[in-house]
Amino acid sequence: MPTSTTPPDLRLYAATLRKRLALVVALALGVALAFALDLVTGPSSLGASEVLRSLFDPEALPATQQFIVREVRLPAAIAALLVGASLSLAGAEMQTILNNPLASPFTLGVSAAATLGAALAIALGITLPGVPPHWIVSANAFLFALASVFLLQSLARLRGSGAQDLVLFGIALVFAFNALVGLIQYISSEQALQQLVFWSLGSLGGADWSGVRVLGVAMLLTLPFSWRARWRMTALRMGDERARSFGVEVGRLRFAALLRVSLLAATSVALAGTIGFIGLVGPHLARLLVGDDHRFLLPASALAGALVLSLASTASKALVPGAVVPLGIVTSLIGVPAFLALVIGRRERL
Repeated sequence: MPTSTTPPDLRLYAATLRKRLALVVALALGVALAFALDLVTGPSSLGASEVLRSLFDPEALPATQQFIVREVRLPAAIAALLVGASLSLAGAEMQTILNNPLASPFTLGVSAAATLGAALAIALGITLPGVPPHWIVSANAFLFALASVFLLQSLARLRGSGAQDLVLFGIALVFAFNALVGLIQYISSEQALQQLVFWSLGSLGGADWSGVRVLGVAMLLTLPFSWRARWRMTALRMGDERARSFGVEVGRLRFAALLRVSLLAATSVALAGTIGFIGLVGPHLARLLVGDDHRFLLPASALAGALVLSLASTASKALVPGAVVPLGIVTSLIGVPAFLALVIGRRERL
């Protein structure tokens, strides 16, 4: 605890840490409120009192209302938090390893590769043998995302490339994967095409407890490694050469971060489809609040992404009475002006 004899610089540092911690706690409280709002909002006529009774006194409500709350609204609301946190955390790591505030899980083709894998499973039924039916889409999405990371790493090592070349390779992969997804849509049956198009718009309507558990496990596997690398990732924000002077193996650090991004992006895409801009807006909001120190940036990014997507989920159910607008449309409507503001603000600072 700083005292009157503590040097001014240390007192300022301690005050900064307290402020950042308070902002992270405020984000957590905002996430809790957004989750509650998402849970009580929906096309059915259930109100807040019925939702609470269904959670804490289920026998007081009919089985139909219990099912709506416990098997439809609750997993979808939890999935919104997990998907938002995963995409935003992946975006924060992507922005750090590329040293680019405009980067996201979609920048290097990781999400596009996951979409291609999921499209093959949904439209053509192509997957690895022995995979259970309810894991097919998730397994394909993850395998294709992981393959894209290894392909990027191979191209980077082949040319001894840095962050800029990784971005160029990633953009090329995005166009290639999107073209293949378009080809799959072209040759798909009408029923498969309808399912694929709806899935690609992004939605939590199909979220169930199985998908929530998969994404929860992915986050539990990823978070310890992200937290362990927090100091090295903070050093990387100062540039490759500066990070190397601190003893950081930049190439290995980037590859490990890409693996974490691929796991988070793939499981998120498999559960909710393509949801854009969360991986861009969430980390940028967190960075504006707490700065580049990954001790605070990582939890703030996850909480900011969860908050934004939970609010977007609520908006998707409230925009059109009696219907649910695909979540990807809502996040794009929110993300486009935020993206433009980010680009304009960045150009003004240059």
